[in-house]
Amino acid sequence: MISDIPWHGPIGCVRVGEINGEFVVNPTNEQLYDSSLDLVYVGNENEMMMIEGSADQVPEDRFIEALEFAHKAIQPLIKAQHELAALCGKTKREFALYTVKPEVLDLCKTLVGERLKAAVFQDKKMEREAAVNALKEEAKVAYKASVSEEAFEENQVSLAFEHLQEKLYRESILERGERVDNRKADDLRDIMCKAGVLPCVHGSALFQRGETQAIVTATLGTSRDAQDMDALTGGAQAKSFILHYNFPPYSVGEVGRFGFTGRREIGHGALAERSLLPIMPTEEDFGYAIRLVSDIMESNGSSSMASVCGGCMALMDAGVPILAPVAGISAGLITETDASGKITKHVVLTDILGAEDHFGDMDFKVCGTRLGVTGFQLDLKIKGLPFNIAREAIAQVTKVRYNILDVMLAELPQYRPELRESAPRIHQMQIDPDKIGLLIGPGGKNIKRITEVSGAQININEDNSGKVSVYATTKASMDRAVGEIDLLMGDIEVGKTYRGIVRGVKEFGAFVECLPGKEGLVHVSELSDVRVANVEDVCKMGDEIVVQCIGVDDKGRVRLSRKAVICEAKGIPYVAQERSEGRDSRGGGRFGRGRDEEPRHHHRRD
Repeated sequence: MISDIPWHGPIGCVRVGEINGEFVVNPTNEQLYDSSLDLVYVGNENEMMMIEGSADQVPEDRFIEALEFAHKAIQPLIKAQHELAALCGKTKREFALYTVKPEVLDLCKTLVGERLKAAVFQDKKMEREAAVNALKEEAKVAYKASVSEEAFEENQVSLAFEHLQEKLYRESILERGERVDNRKADDLRDIMCKAGVLPCVHGSALFQRGETQAIVTATLGTSRDAQDMDALTGGAQAKSFILHYNFPPYSVGEVGRFGFTGRREIGHGALAERSLLPIMPTEEDFGYAIRLVSDIMESNGSSSMASVCGGCMALMDAGVPILAPVAGISAGLITETDASGKITKHVVLTDILGAEDHFGDMDFKVCGTRLGVTGFQLDLKIKGLPFNIAREAIAQVTKVRYNILDVMLAELPQYRPELRESAPRIHQMQIDPDKIGLLIGPGGKNIKRITEVSGAQININEDNSGKVSVYATTKASMDRAVGEIDLLMGDIEVGKTYRGIVRGVKEFGAFVECLPGKEGLVHVSELSDVRVANVEDVCKMGDEIVVQCIGVDDKGRVRLSRKAVICEAKGIPYVAQERSEGRDSRGGGRFGRGRDEEPRHHHRRD
């Protein structure tokens, strides 16, 4: 405002949230966690100019109220800029625009005549572009022949064709209601979608609308696959849902470099990601990290919206329990203004082509469920969008969004009840937080052993809550890992049978480890159903034997019996022998100490 650079200001910008039904201007990062709306609004004194954000299925009427609230909130900012410019503003510069020369425009117009309309009004984008380019080359030859070599400017022909095409597109729609692909203003292009198109991935979908096609794949990973965030200004430090958008050159019939991330990839991916995020299950309900990759196979308008629709179907195909299906569509605008710049006539277009975006005035993308809006973005080429046109556009895309959802749900009515065989399985467990160290073991010994023997991956929440997530690709792997954890976390219970390892041999019996770190004593009288004179006649150090727990005394000492297992196998009654207190301490007990000292048992209950 205070510089000499010419521009149509001032403008104001605010962020608006909705907390407990109340709109909040410029909420903090902490407040945004509780907000059902995240709206970034830019406007001038009278009209909106740009909006962007996401919402938690906010109804369309409430969404419009948020826009109106934001517009009022920017007025003090605009007033302050006017006051500042009055104090120290400079006179704006004037500069000459580079425009098409009248003689070049007349030459091209006379040369192509009605042939330009025939070239433009075709169903196929590539055929349309080829026909226009042929006319353009013809015009270049004619223009070059009419001027000297020094006076020839190739860009002048390009500018002339831009002018002629823009006029043709806009007048056809405004005056005759004709679009180049023979649709009406509110018509949607033909839609084709299919779920599960790729056999080996966790989830996939193909979504095609006219000449825009996206293949979206879903991959389920562990919580360790979540993306870490710097969060230098606050907010989330990690995100477990990621959407990547790829726009290869071949999608628009070109040859070029592929693999780097550009403005389009970042912007379109962010829009699709935040539009799907509100319907994602919580990490507590679905503990996977989820990555969507949208590869655009062909593009002729609103490939980001195809990514939203295809992404939703890929999530459903992967068995992700989404809250509700989401679809998105874009609305365009063609306007006519008077000498003062006021809009006197307009047409809102549904599902715009790439050329209608290029030659039109607006690209208004809105995503949502049947309940409300989840994501949105507005770009304008005019000075501002009146609220009455914004309401019309929102109503128009809402109606079309329901039609798109009908087509998507006809292909896949709900998310699949089971994950794909190739997807990792997850089992969430709750252990005693005091036993986290036992699960990990010294230097990670225990958790590494379980991972190695089961092939599963084990994640322990860093909040010390005792929440454990087990990931495995097969049922056998999952069962083995969960069983090992249960054994490690469990206690020896009376009446249960265990396959244990002999860890110590004494003359009065053998100490058997039934669970990792938990053991009990098999008295010599309980080693067999016949009399045993020497313990090592039955078992030696390191042997594996099957025993049953027949008791736990008030000090936590475990009594085991091999005899009970033998009797059960033979179908004969087993009667436990009562033994006097201290009988097992003959010879100093397991530790060979001649004093009344409690042994260092690991099986004692917490």
